[in-house]
Amino acid sequence: MSKISWRIIPFIMLLYFIAFLDRVNVGFAAIHMNEDLGLSPAIFGFGAGLFFIGYFLFEVPSNLALERFGARIWIARVMLTWGLISGAMAFVQGPTSFYILRFLLGAAEAGFFPGIILYLSYWFPAKSRAQVTALFMAAAPISVALGSPISGALLEMEGLMGWHGWQWMFVLEAAPALILGVVVLFYLTDRPEKAKWLAADERAWLASTMNAERAAKDKAGASHSILKG
Repeated sequence: MSKISWRIIPFIMLLYFIAFLDRVNVGFAAIHMNEDLGLSPAIFGFGAGLFFIGYFLFEVPSNLALERFGARIWIARVMLTWGLISGAMAFVQGPTSFYILRFLLGAAEAGFFPGIILYLSYWFPAKSRAQVTALFMAAAPISVALGSPISGALLEMEGLMGWHGWQWMFVLEAAPALILGVVVLFYLTDRPEKAKWLAADERAWLASTMNAERAAKDKAGASHSILKG
C-alpha cells in the first residue's frame, strides 16, 4: 500500500492543485479584466457562478463515462478540455463570451473530483480510503496558498507583447493542465490488474482484496434488499 500511495497520491494532488487554480483564478483577474472589458460586478458574479451550473449538470454523465472508458483516458480528456477552455478565457471579449466559457469550464471539469474519488476506490481498501482522500483534498488549500502569489505575479506581466496581465495569467495557468493531461495517459493505470509497476504477487493481492471487498458490499446490499422486500 505504501508503494501504491507514493505512486498515486502525490500525482493526483498535483492534478487537483491545477484544477483548483484554474477554477478560482478568475477571481484574481476580476479587477483588471472587468475594467478592460467593461464588465459590471453583476455580470462578473453571474458569469463566475455559471461554472457551478455546468459542473452540476455534467457531473454524473462524466462519472458514467469514466466508468465506461477508464480513468486514464477520461481524466486525461477532462484535463485537456478544461485546459483549453481555461486558456481561452484570455480571449474573452464581453459578457456573452465570458458566460459561455465559464459554463463550459464547469462542464469540462465536471466529474474530475468525484472521478478521482471513484478512482481511489479501485486502488485503496475502505480502511485506507478516508486517509488518502483527505490527502488528496489537501491540494485545495495548498492551491489557494501557493496560487495567490503565482497569479499575482502573472498579473504583473501587463502590457508584455500587447497582452493584459490577466490574459497572460489565464494562458500560463492553463498550460500545466494541458501538459499533465498528456502525462495522465502514460502515468495512470486504470485498474490494479494492469499495474505493471507492481510485482505479480502485489497485483494479485490487491486485486483479490478489492474484489473481495466489492463482493462483500454487493452481498450486503442484496441482503438488505431482500430484508426490505
